[in-house]
Amino acid sequence: MLPIPMRIHRPSDPDYSQSIAKLFRRSEPDPAVARTVREVIRAIRAKGDAALLRFTEKFGGPRLAPADLMIPPEEFRASVRGVDSGVRAALREARANVSAFARKSLRRDWAMRNRQGARVGERFDAFRRVGIYVPGGTAPLVSTAVMTVTLAKTAGVGEIVVATPAGADGRVAPALLWALRLCGATEVYRVGGAQAVAALAFGTESIRPVQKIFGPGNAYVVEAKRQVFGRVAIDLIPGPSEVLVVADHRAEPAWIAADLLAQAEHGKGSVAGLLTPSAKVLRAVEREIARQLPALSRASHLAPVLENNTFLIQTRSLDEALRLADDFAPEHLSLFIKDARRESVKIRSAGAIFLGDKSPVAAGDFLAGPSHELPTGGAGHSFPGLTVDQFQRRTSLLEFDARSIAHSAPLIAALSAAEGLDAHGHSATIRITPA
Repeated sequence: MLPIPMRIHRPSDPDYSQSIAKLFRRSEPDPAVARTVREVIRAIRAKGDAALLRFTEKFGGPRLAPADLMIPPEEFRASVRGVDSGVRAALREARANVSAFARKSLRRDWAMRNRQGARVGERFDAFRRVGIYVPGGTAPLVSTAVMTVTLAKTAGVGEIVVATPAGADGRVAPALLWALRLCGATEVYRVGGAQAVAALAFGTESIRPVQKIFGPGNAYVVEAKRQVFGRVAIDLIPGPSEVLVVADHRAEPAWIAADLLAQAEHGKGSVAGLLTPSAKVLRAVEREIARQLPALSRASHLAPVLENNTFLIQTRSLDEALRLADDFAPEHLSLFIKDARRESVKIRSAGAIFLGDKSPVAAGDFLAGPSHELPTGGAGHSFPGLTVDQFQRRTSLLEFDARSIAHSAPLIAALSAAEGLDAHGHSATIRITPA
């Protein structure tokens, strides 16, 4: 059992505070990625399908014709034969949990009377047409299909358009196709990358544009979402996945190591970290990672993440560990500590908090109910994760009658006069002035 080279920091280090500050500093978007994405978007807007197909092949995808873009019904029907019955049952359970959680979160219309008697309120309507990006590649993310498409369906979106990259043979994994159809996708296109985001935003001859784009992706997908914002709405800018574990001296090192390894499985750019005041726990977790890694099927895939993006920090106290966790604003925060529910109120900047040592992050990734699309890169300080109400548009409603406008018009006139906008005031007082 060889030790895995990981960054380890202790209070006894002379540069302890500076090292942690540097460790917690997130990287800025790559200018080269931004330039490439800008070129892709410009080409999609100008050339439509031709550019979409060219970039798909150029960036490692299959050679397609326009007629190949949308996945036909017979391909969905055939997908069931390629999906194990146990996987289908698990997907149904996950969809049921996510849908039930989403129904609790739906925003509902309401109305009230204001102080002058006017009726005011809000109406919440589902978007008519949304686009959802579902990553494919080395790991077709059936869980992302559940965690995004299910919310759109629960919100009542009529047209749920999915873009997902196909393999070199032009095929999309049967399990992913089956999950997309199960959860309510109405159109699925076998394209990925920045070009897919641009096609969803601006439309091509084969893909009609959407109102809002959802879903995670690589650096190019995320940058494309950033650049099309304003043309369409977007959900959030989810980057590489993150987990931070806060543990006390009671924590089980083998379980912590398993959670960190699971996070590393997300690949390049993923971040996994431990904060604990216990030197004993830190050392044991380091040993457990080295012990468990060789048995994993993607061990060679995980090793670079462990070396470059995994850190173990011994803190001065549990309170310091919690403070640092809140500063980091991780996508996933696991609290392997006594009274985790009570202590969690000290955290205001995490995408999702997993309370207690029996709550693996994988349960949130696949099954529990809340969507696993969460803020990363420190965005948890300002943004929540994906929720069903993001598939709803809010509209204000205002209704005056003779009595309420009579009470309101003098106030409107006074406020408009203060701003030098007398036409505004006149538009209200004319309604109470005898002809």
